[in-house]
Amino acid sequence: MGKSFEQYQKQKLISSYFSVVLSIGLVLFLLGILGLLVLNTKKMADHFKEQITISIFLKDDAKQSEIDQLQQNLLQAEHTKTATYVSKEDAAEQHSEEIGEDFQDFLGYNPLKNSIDVQLKADFVTPEQIEEIANGLSEKTYIEEVSYDKPLVGLLSENVKKISFWILVASGIFTFIAFLLINSSIRLSIYSKRFIIKTMQMVGATKTFIRRPFIWTNVKLGMLGAILAMAGLAGALFYLDKNFPELLLFEDIEVLAVIFGAILVLGILISLVSTFFATQRFLNLRTDELYY
Repeated sequence: MGKSFEQYQKQKLISSYFSVVLSIGLVLFLLGILGLLVLNTKKMADHFKEQITISIFLKDDAKQSEIDQLQQNLLQAEHTKTATYVSKEDAAEQHSEEIGEDFQDFLGYNPLKNSIDVQLKADFVTPEQIEEIANGLSEKTYIEEVSYDKPLVGLLSENVKKISFWILVASGIFTFIAFLLINSSIRLSIYSKRFIIKTMQMVGATKTFIRRPFIWTNVKLGMLGAILAMAGLAGALFYLDKNFPELLLFEDIEVLAVIFGAILVLGILISLVSTFFATQRFLNLRTDELYY
């Protein structure tokens, strides 16, 4: 009979620990996914920013040496990602392919200009900086026009700011919810041992002595939950990388290491803090209050 009861208690304890580990793991996994979303949102925003093209149209009498020097200067500038020279002939051929017919046949000449298409680095794609770059280029005598999509640049910058703000808000909310969920799981686990806590206190054990095993046990459970979350996150990363290689998820290994490290630290920290306050609550209760 005693052996059967002991086995039942052991199974109950294992089940309690398993539920704590699983809840911690799931919550930290969701936080990890949110971290990846934040990073890849910035990456996607940077990708779209770097697709913005500034077209520098050159005058017909521009010298080849001036064109070559301009392209070289653009390539060396800190704000430039690419600077590609497009001759009027190449531009005409590309335009003809897009419209499905050769417009030069009925015009009798090529009205297009030689140009240099410039794509900027994402950090420099703002309405103010592009305007400054365009104005500086327009001052050159052999440049006829500097053209780019102003409304698109403004709209893109505004939307990126909005998305970044709301993602930060969502991150804060999810982190708070994660703390509440993990805290609830640990409190329920400790609640089942409230009579043991009070018995130890009544026989003279100090609060620190009583808290120590609970904190250590739940910190280990937090570490196990974090490892479970990291394993799930690694599996999700490999799946996404296999099916969506264009995301380049493994390009920034250091950033991924920070995310995995943050998951482990959060698992330990939240478990430690939650256990401390949960045990403190039951230590401060009177014996008759343990039944409510």
